[in-house]
Amino acid sequence: MTAKPKFVYEKDDLGTIGEVDDSEVDRIAQCFEGRSLFITGGTGFLGKVLVEKLLRSCGGLKRIYLLIRPKKGKDPQERIKDIFQNVLFDQVKQMRGEEKIQQQVRAIAGDVLSPGLGISEEDLETLRNEVSIVYHCAATVRFDEPLRNAVFMNTRGTKYMLDLALTLKHLDFFAYCSTAYCHLHVKTLYEKPYDPPANPHKVMQACEWLTDEEVSIIEKKVLGDIPNTYAYTKSLAEALVVEKFDQLPAVILRPSIVIPIWKEPIPGWTDNINGPTGLLIGAGKGVIRTMYCNSSGYGDFLPVDVAVNGILVASWRNISAGTDATNRVAHMTSSSEIKVSWAEIIELGRWVIENKVPLNGVAWYPGGSMKSNYWVHFICMVLFQWMPALFVDALLWILRYPPVLCRVQNRIYKGFEVFEYYANNVWSFDNSEAVKLRKCMNNKERRTYVIEKIELDLVDYFTNCVLCARRLILKESDESIPAARRHMKVMWVVDKVYKGIWIFGILYMLYRCFFAE
Repeated sequence: MTAKPKFVYEKDDLGTIGEVDDSEVDRIAQCFEGRSLFITGGTGFLGKVLVEKLLRSCGGLKRIYLLIRPKKGKDPQERIKDIFQNVLFDQVKQMRGEEKIQQQVRAIAGDVLSPGLGISEEDLETLRNEVSIVYHCAATVRFDEPLRNAVFMNTRGTKYMLDLALTLKHLDFFAYCSTAYCHLHVKTLYEKPYDPPANPHKVMQACEWLTDEEVSIIEKKVLGDIPNTYAYTKSLAEALVVEKFDQLPAVILRPSIVIPIWKEPIPGWTDNINGPTGLLIGAGKGVIRTMYCNSSGYGDFLPVDVAVNGILVASWRNISAGTDATNRVAHMTSSSEIKVSWAEIIELGRWVIENKVPLNGVAWYPGGSMKSNYWVHFICMVLFQWMPALFVDALLWILRYPPVLCRVQNRIYKGFEVFEYYANNVWSFDNSEAVKLRKCMNNKERRTYVIEKIELDLVDYFTNCVLCARRLILKESDESIPAARRHMKVMWVVDKVYKGIWIFGILYMLYRCFFAE
């Protein structure tokens, strides 16, 4: 077993929280007492964690209304019951009872793609009379989403939400969840509005006039230097929110790359393989062995529970300030305080998978490295990803099994086309608002709504992430870990033999070229 990587923040580097005084009150929970909330995107990754945290820490709220897209043969309220079956909600169900939390969460049938959000007049009247806090989290987060779809979902959907917010009789707070990576031309992003790349109203009109095919023809020209439709449409949506600053108590929240839970309720929990989790699984399965990446560069990552805590703390401060609220844009980012390079992420992930939590069915022994030269990366990709994939798929075909690895490699290649832009650029994010918020919180609030680095061990965090991905995404039981370790040893031998054959072949060819008669 190799030595544990030393990526642990020492106590002197971490925030400290004093003992909680019995007289201290949770003013954030008090802020939500008796209130009704309306949330879009509540069935997504961030949305689920937001709903769980509200039910667990702010249980005095009156009701949470979730916009749920109707599905054929599935009642929207039944979909909420299905969501509560996720292990994420086990702790709050044990604390407060499943029946109680189901009474507090009600489905509103609708769709951000539909005019007026597709909400019935009866439900609209309920929202207008009851809701005082709105969280608009719904979005398509696919970077390769066709432009027309992304505009309708991310930009026009935000317009529909703002139109609804203007009719709410008791609205105290409207939060638009944007992204810190939506103004990519700005290398140091401050907590302020930025000009959009185009007029959002004209872009929406154009997409309504044109067909999918017509928009796809002009997509690259419309995007210009912006690498994907996600960043483009989120920046347009921000501009729509800024337009309503004088009419609504609206704020823009910019989380960075949202990753699995750090602390609570389940360390490492996730419901997707986006971001670093996908890289860990791909590398751990042996299907990712090279990346074109600035190894000393870094991304800005934020555990989803910290992002949700930031949303709730920002809600409390803005509602408390009322009309005196000054800054309407806040970043939820980490890189100004914690920088983890891409090389460190790969080293951490490799150590965890090799020494603590191996994955089942490893296609090849985990290995490889980052390349700063694209052509070196390309050659390594052919030799150590595509060639083994072809070899294994050929064996599967001979054995009359369906080939899979070439299809996986094709998906990885397309994903890397997006990833490489971010991996070879670095952005900085000002997070002055978060620093100010910490100073306003008492010890009880700082422990309940953690938005700072406390007792942070990145190795433990990555271990929890891989364990949860193994259990929840890959559906691999803990009982299979010993067998996975044995399989890993076999694949280590296969890897060495394969490399040895290539080295022998190259040396033999060189010998024949230069020394043979």
